[in-house]
Amino acid sequence: MAERDTETDYKWAIPVMRAGYAGRGVTYLAVAGLSLWAIWHGGEAQGTGSALRSLGDSTWGVVVLWLIAIGLVAYAIWRGLDAIKDLEDYGTEAKGLVARAGMVVTGLVHGVIAGLALSIVFGRSEEDGGRGGVSSVVARVLELPGGRWILAFAALATIGAGIYYVIKGWKAKYREKLAANRFTGRYDWALRAGVIANGVIILVVGGFLGAAAWAGTPEKAGGMGKVFDWLASQPFGNVLVIVLCLGLLGFAFFCFVNAAYRIVEKVPHDDLESLARRRKREMEAA
Repeated sequence: MAERDTETDYKWAIPVMRAGYAGRGVTYLAVAGLSLWAIWHGGEAQGTGSALRSLGDSTWGVVVLWLIAIGLVAYAIWRGLDAIKDLEDYGTEAKGLVARAGMVVTGLVHGVIAGLALSIVFGRSEEDGGRGGVSSVVARVLELPGGRWILAFAALATIGAGIYYVIKGWKAKYREKLAANRFTGRYDWALRAGVIANGVIILVVGGFLGAAAWAGTPEKAGGMGKVFDWLASQPFGNVLVIVLCLGLLGFAFFCFVNAAYRIVEKVPHDDLESLARRRKREMEAA
C-alpha cells in the first residue's frame, strides 16, 4: 500500500517529464536546423549560445526561446526529481548512483541553457569577452585552488558520459525506457543515430576540457560551437559538420519520442511493453 501511495504522489511528474523532453528536443532542433541553414547559405554551424541568440532577432524566434526556456526548466525539475526519488528504478548500487548523479548534472546544464534563453528574451545576454559560455566557466574553475585538477576530473567525467551515450546508442540500451509500438520500432535507426551523435559531441567536449586542464588555459575549452569549428578544420570538415548536424536532428527526434513514449517504472502507467522486451521476444520467436 505504501508503494502505491508513493507512486500516486508522482503521477504529476509525467507531464513535467514530457514537457522537459519536448523542450530539450526543440533546443537541439534549433541548433541543428539553424546550423544547416547557415551552411546552406555559405555560413558556419552555430553553437548552442549563438543559435539561441540568433532566435532572439525575430518575433517567432522569441516564441521558440520561451518554449525552450519553459521546457528546459521542466527538464531540470524532472531530472532532479528522477535522481532523488529514483523514479526510473536505477537502484542504489554503484552503477545506479552514478547514473542518478549524471541526471543531476544533466538537469543543471539544461537549467543553465534555460537561463540563457530567458536572458536573451529579456535582452540581458552579453558575449563573454568573445568567448563561449563553457570557456568562461572554465576560466573561473581554473582560478580556484586545485582548479586544474577539478577541471581534469570534469573532463574525465564528461568523456565517460560521452562513451556511455555512444555505447547506449550502439547497443540500443535506450529501448529499455521506450514503449514498444509501430512508430518506435519503425524509426529505431534514427533514435540510435541521434544518441550516438550526442555521445560524440560530449566526447569531444570532454577532450577540450582535458586540453584546457593540461594547458591551464580556458581558451582550449568549448561547447558545441567549438566542436563544429574543430570538425570544420579536419579533412572533409564541412561534410563532417553536416553529418553531425543530421545526427543532432536525430537526437532531437529521440527527445521528442521520449516525450511521447518514455516509460517511468515507479509511476503508475498502462501495462506497456518496452521496445527492448519486444525485440527480445521477437528474436526468441524467430
